[in-house]
Amino acid sequence: MRILVVEDDKLVASGLKQGLLQAGYTVDVADSAEAAEASLQTESFDLAVVDIGLPQADGLTLIRRLRARGSPLPVLVLSARGSMEDTIRGLDIGADDYMPKPFRLPELSARIRALIRRAHSIANACLCHDNLTLDTGRHTASVDGQALELTNREWAILEILLMASPKVVSKDRLVQSLAGWDKDITPNAIEVHVSRLRAKLAAGRIEVRTVRGIGYRIDAAAS
Repeated sequence: MRILVVEDDKLVASGLKQGLLQAGYTVDVADSAEAAEASLQTESFDLAVVDIGLPQADGLTLIRRLRARGSPLPVLVLSARGSMEDTIRGLDIGADDYMPKPFRLPELSARIRALIRRAHSIANACLCHDNLTLDTGRHTASVDGQALELTNREWAILEILLMASPKVVSKDRLVQSLAGWDKDITPNAIEVHVSRLRAKLAAGRIEVRTVRGIGYRIDAAAS
């Protein structure tokens, strides 16, 4: 999953990025509403974490513009303005959640997971498909209760496919989700990660099916 952090304080932005990277997300940072808006118009993100006190247009203006053009992107406001009035205003403008600074990273991560699940109409932290279970809260995967050892990118691909199931996920969508501005990943690399993921899922009753010319989907394993 790919997150855009909109924060002009370099120290806060760096800490957020490192913490969310460790939680398994792909993270990009924009230091202004204008830079964020330009990126959101051309690239795909699963969620934005937005500070209100930005140097030109503020975070609330950014959210208002996103909602005005119909963007459903989940937005979590992270702000030093923590009064009830500020919270109500942010939520009424279109934010999906509002956290005051200072904050605890575990709580922020949990709220991010909840917002992403809500965006995909998923009720709880465990994504299950037949005998496969992916626990997004504990970051564990298992088949029939036996742990699966996945790399961060294999985990990310499996999570995206399970959240989208039974729909097909395009290869471009996977590239967008796994490749941040400071990373480089190609469609061929996606194929390599998918191949390795297939091998690890071989003991289960599901597989990653290639839909030629489109992408991938989670499907029942061939008998």
